[in-house]
Amino acid sequence: MSHFRLKTQPVSPPSFASRPLGVNAKRAMGSVNSCETPVLSEAPVSKDRDDYCDYAGPGPWYTCKPDGLHVERFAKKGPASREGCVPTTLPELLKRAAETKWDKPALKIERPLPPLDSEGKAPESLPDDQWKTWTWKQHYDESRKAAKGFIKLGHQPFDAVAMWGFNAPEWMFSTFAAMMAGGMAGGLYPTDTPETAAFKVAHSGASIVVFEDKPKLDKLLKALAARQDAKPPRVKAFVTYGYTPAAGETVDVKGRKVPVLSWSDVIEMGGKESDGEVDQRTKALKPGQCAVLVYTSGTTGDPKAVMLSHDNVHYAGVSVFMTTLKQGAPGFLEGECQERLLSYLPLSHIAGMAVDITMPAVLTALSSNHMTTYFARPYDMKAGTLKDRLCAASPTLMLAVPLVWEKIADKLRSLGAANSGLKQTIGTWAKDLGLQRSKACLMGGDGSYPTGYTLADMLVLSKVKAALGLDQLKYAVTGAAPIRVDTLEYFGSLGLDIHELYGMSESHGCSTISTPACHAWGSCGFQIAGLEVKVFKVDHADINKKTQCPAAPSLDTTDELFQGEICFRGRTIMMGYMAQPDFGPAHIKEIEKKTAEAIDAEGWMHTGDKGIMTDTGMVKITGRFKELIIGDGGENIAPVPIEDHVKAHCDGINEVMMVGDKRKYNVALITLKAVGANGEVPGTDDLDAGAKRVNPEVKTISAAMDDKVWIDAVTAAVTSANNNGKCCPNNAFKIQKFMILPTNFSEDAGYLTPTKKLKRPIVEKAFIKQIEQMYSSKETYVRYQP
Repeated sequence: MSHFRLKTQPVSPPSFASRPLGVNAKRAMGSVNSCETPVLSEAPVSKDRDDYCDYAGPGPWYTCKPDGLHVERFAKKGPASREGCVPTTLPELLKRAAETKWDKPALKIERPLPPLDSEGKAPESLPDDQWKTWTWKQHYDESRKAAKGFIKLGHQPFDAVAMWGFNAPEWMFSTFAAMMAGGMAGGLYPTDTPETAAFKVAHSGASIVVFEDKPKLDKLLKALAARQDAKPPRVKAFVTYGYTPAAGETVDVKGRKVPVLSWSDVIEMGGKESDGEVDQRTKALKPGQCAVLVYTSGTTGDPKAVMLSHDNVHYAGVSVFMTTLKQGAPGFLEGECQERLLSYLPLSHIAGMAVDITMPAVLTALSSNHMTTYFARPYDMKAGTLKDRLCAASPTLMLAVPLVWEKIADKLRSLGAANSGLKQTIGTWAKDLGLQRSKACLMGGDGSYPTGYTLADMLVLSKVKAALGLDQLKYAVTGAAPIRVDTLEYFGSLGLDIHELYGMSESHGCSTISTPACHAWGSCGFQIAGLEVKVFKVDHADINKKTQCPAAPSLDTTDELFQGEICFRGRTIMMGYMAQPDFGPAHIKEIEKKTAEAIDAEGWMHTGDKGIMTDTGMVKITGRFKELIIGDGGENIAPVPIEDHVKAHCDGINEVMMVGDKRKYNVALITLKAVGANGEVPGTDDLDAGAKRVNPEVKTISAAMDDKVWIDAVTAAVTSANNNGKCCPNNAFKIQKFMILPTNFSEDAGYLTPTKKLKRPIVEKAFIKQIEQMYSSKETYVRYQP
C-alpha cells in the first residue's frame, strides 16, 4: 500500500538549538498529555480477515536452525501484506537512512566520560555541541568498516557477534556489522554472571566478542575455560571499546591463542580491506534470515535464544511506529524534525535493542524525520543522575520500565511533601486539575481541559516536566513488567500520560500498545496493526487444543469465563528458539521441543500470561500462569493485583511477594524502600523517599521492623487489599500473615531478573525458613528471624 512508501529525500530538520516545544501552542507545555486527536471509545482494530497473515498449511511455523529462514507469512492487504511492508534487511535500511539523512546526528555520547568526584557526585552534563557525535552516514561507514574488520578476523556467515558492556555507540556499530558480515548480533546483559555470559558466547556461536572493560574479559575467559561443551567456543577475536590492550595481546581459549584488539584497531583493519566480500555477504542476506538474538531472562535454567529475523524487526517498526502510533500520538514522526531518545536500558533486552538500536534506523529510513540516540552515563542509574541526562537530551520518545517510573514518582512525592503553606496548596490544586485532564483523555473520555488547567500547567505542571527533562516528550511508554495504576494516576496528575505496552522477546517486544487517543489505566492496550491477539482456554496437556474466550464486558471483569492465555500471531513472531549444533543432538531436540511448546500448529505464540480482551478491544493481564497460587481449595489466585494493592496503600513498601501454593492460606514477604535499592543492588538499611514519611522518627529498615507505627501501616495496607473484592473475591485470596525483610530483593542476590522481575521460586527457596516461621506463628505480623 502506498501509504508506507514514505519520503526518502534528504530533509533539513531544526537543529538542537531550535527545537520546537511542540506541534502547537497547547502541546508546547505538555506534549505527553495531549489528546487533540479525538479520544476513542473503541480500539482501532481491523475486523477484516484479509488484514492479517495467512497461516494456511500444516506448519510448523518456526525454525530452530541458526542458518534457517523465517517461514513467510503475509496478509492479503494492509500493513502486514508484502506490498504494505516490502521485505528488506536491516543493513539496507541503515544504508537508506545514511543516504537520505546523511548529515543528521544519529548517535551522541559524552566522551571522555565525566567521572564522579571524590564525594561520588556527578558533574553537570556537557553542552550538546561537546558530545561526540556520529551522523547517519558516519554510523553506516563505521558499521561497514567494523564488518570488514570482523570478516578479516574470521567471522563467517551465520556466526554471531556478542556484545558485553554498558550502552555505547560500539554496540550499535557491532549489531549492524554482524549483519553486514552475514551473521547475527547477540547481546549480553551488563549484569550477567560470568557463567551466563560464557553460556551465551558459546551458545550463540560468537566468533567476535565486543566488550567494555578488562574485568569482563578476565571473568569471561575463566568461565569459558570451565565449560565442558562438546565443541570449543568459536571465538576468533575479542574487541574492546573501553580501554587499549597491549599491542599483539592474545589470550588463551581452550588451548587457542585469540587476539585482543581495541575498537580502533578493528576499524583501522576494516578500512584497509576491499569492499568485495562485505558487499557480497550483505547482498546475500535474506529478510527471513536471523538478524538478532535476544536471550530470555528466565527465572530458571539456561536462557533461551530468541531468533528475530530482519523482517520481524522491520515490520515491527512499520506496525508499531509508522502505523499504530503515528495515527494515535499526534506530533510523533510528523513533519521534518528530529526525534530524540535516551539510551540507558540494557541493549541486550528486547526493549533496548528495538527502541535504541534497530528502530531508529528503520524510522529514519522510512520517515521524513530522523532519530538521534543519546547515551546515558554508565553510573546514572546507581548515582541517581539519569534526570541530568534526560535534561540534556530532551527526549521526544521515552521508554522506561515500571521500576524507573516508580523511582521518579517516589522522588517527586518526597519533594512535594516537603512543601508547605501556599506552595503546597497551589501544587495540590494544579495536580488535581492535571488528574482531571488525564482522566478526560482515558478511553471513552471527552478529551476536555478542566477550567484553570492552562494556568495550572503554566505555574506548576510545565515546570515539573521541564525539571525532569520531559517537557518535549511526545510519547511516554512503559513495559517489560506490570505497572501499578496509582503510578499512572500520579504522573497523570503532573500532566504526564504514560502509555502501557505489552509483548515479549518472542514477538519483538510490542504486541499491544496504548496511545494518547486510546488508552485505559489497567490495560496494556490494543493489538498493533496487522498482528492478531486473542485469548484462549488452552488444554494443559496440548497447546493445539484451545477455545477462544468471549470478550469481557469491562476491564474490571473477574469472571473466569472471560480469562485465558493471551496469544499472538503475525509477522513479528520470532523465527524460533535457536538450537546450537555445537551443543549436540540432545540440545537440538530440547530446543525444538521448547519452541513447539511456544508456537502451536496454527502459528499462535503462547505467552504464558493470563488475561482478558474486552469488547472494546483492550487487553488486560490478570496474572501469569506460572505465578498463579493454587489454594488449598483449588482456587487460582493471581498474586500481582493483590501485591500491587498493598504497595499502593503504603508508600514505604518497595516489594510484596505472596506465598501460598498448595497451602491452607497465603502469607507475604515484604521489603521497604531503601537508599540505593535500584533493583540491581539491594541498597542500604537507610529508609528512602516515601518510607521516611510513614514514621519520621524511624530512619532505618531494621528499626521499622520493630516499630508499631510501621507495623500498623503495613497491616492497614494488607487489610485494605483483603477487603477489596476485586483483587480478593474470597478468603482464599487474602494475605493472612506477613513479614518485613531486612533487605531488598536484587539482581545481585539472584532474586530479580535483569528486567527486574521477581524470581519467585528462588526467593521462596531462599526464605523458606522465614516462610515456615509465618505458618507456625499465631501472629499476623511475624518478626523476621535469620
